[in-house]
Amino acid sequence: MFEKFNFDIIYSERDDFTPLVVMMCGVAGSGKTTFSQQLEKEGFVRLSIDEEIWATNGRYGIDFPMEKIEEYKKDAERKLRNYLIKLIHDNRQVVIDFSFWDRARRNEYKQLIEKSGGKWKLIYLKVHADDLRERLKIRNKRFDANAFPITEEILTSYLNGFEVPIGEGEIVIDN
Repeated sequence: MFEKFNFDIIYSERDDFTPLVVMMCGVAGSGKTTFSQQLEKEGFVRLSIDEEIWATNGRYGIDFPMEKIEEYKKDAERKLRNYLIKLIHDNRQVVIDFSFWDRARRNEYKQLIEKSGGKWKLIYLKVHADDLRERLKIRNKRFDANAFPITEEILTSYLNGFEVPIGEGEIVIDN
C-alpha cells in the first residue's frame, strides 16, 4: 500500500536528542494502522486506541455493549496519552495510530508533544470515499482490534465530520 512512499522523510527526522512523534490522520480505512505498523517495524512505539480498547474490554458489541464505546475510547485515550508523555520523557520514537479527525485535537497533541520535549510530524492519508467504502467492506469481515465495524451510516458521519488538515505542517499521502 505504501510501497512508493519514501519513509526517509520521517526517518531523517529522528535523532538522539528529541523524540519524534508521528501523528497519523485520516478517516477509518485510510491505512493509518498499516502505515503505523511499518514505523513500528523501524523501532517506533505504536499507540492505538482500538487495540487498547480490545485489550482492556474485548470486542465491540460482543464483549461489551455498543453504548459503552465512547466511555471506553475516553479511558483508552487518557491511558495512552499518559503513556505518550512517558515515552517522550524516555526519548522514544512514537507513532500515534489515531484518526485525529479534528484540528483542535491535532493542535492539542502537538502542544502536548512539544511541551513534553518531543517534536511531531503529521501524516494525513487522503483517500477517496469510494476507495474507503471498498476497503471497509473487506475490513468489516475481519475480527480483530483494528477492524472496528464501520457501517455506511458511520462512514458518512466520519466523512462529514472530518476536518482535512490544511496548513498544519502535514505531509499528505494520496492513498
